[in-house]
Amino acid sequence: MSDVALLEELKKIDTPTVTNVVATYPGHELCLELYHPWEASWYTDNRLSCWYPELGPVAGYAVTCVYERRGPGLLGADLMDVLEAADRIGKPSIFCFEQRFPPELADKVGLAGGNMTSALRACGAVGAVSNGPSRDIHEIRPMNFQYLTRGVCAGHGPQALQGVQVPVRLSGMDVAPGEIVHMDENGAVKFPGERLEEVVTNAKKLLEHEEDRVGRLLGARGIEEVRAIMGTHQYVKK
Repeated sequence: MSDVALLEELKKIDTPTVTNVVATYPGHELCLELYHPWEASWYTDNRLSCWYPELGPVAGYAVTCVYERRGPGLLGADLMDVLEAADRIGKPSIFCFEQRFPPELADKVGLAGGNMTSALRACGAVGAVSNGPSRDIHEIRPMNFQYLTRGVCAGHGPQALQGVQVPVRLSGMDVAPGEIVHMDENGAVKFPGERLEEVVTNAKKLLEHEEDRVGRLLGARGIEEVRAIMGTHQYVKK
């Protein structure tokens, strides 16, 4: 399958299942153990909220940038540099933008709104993840473009790009340009692009296993039936 087809398959899978095969259950036959599950920064924490849960999962190649308050020493980059990066990278893409504003401003930066989102969408982006707020929920809703942010805010002041296609840190997740980012209402996870086929294959197998187990548990009556069904699960001591 092509990478585009694999990303379409990945969109059929929820983010917790993706984390399960990426690193959550070391030792499981379907877990790729790409990161240390606790010590590495490979998925987002509970500070982010999903704007449009009804859209379901989205996935794509990470386009990254860093925004700071406008001041001396910042790069002369602007939004066109971000859009050109999105246009060059594989499609679809996920816009991953880190906000490095001082504490007194961090909750007041409604940074990405309708204009930026529509431009990114035109260049192949299908979603965005940020460690800070954004705005224009009503305007973006019809665009079928997912957002995962730390809240929303109506306005912002002057800001500047510190870097484009550089490593970013987004609420517990470290992302490098070109990595795969998968996101839904549970949060986001990243993994190397070259492992895409393995992640999709193992996640589909894991879903089959989990659907079978949950189906049997829903029909179980009493602890003995539950014990028999759960006997091979990671939650149960062998």
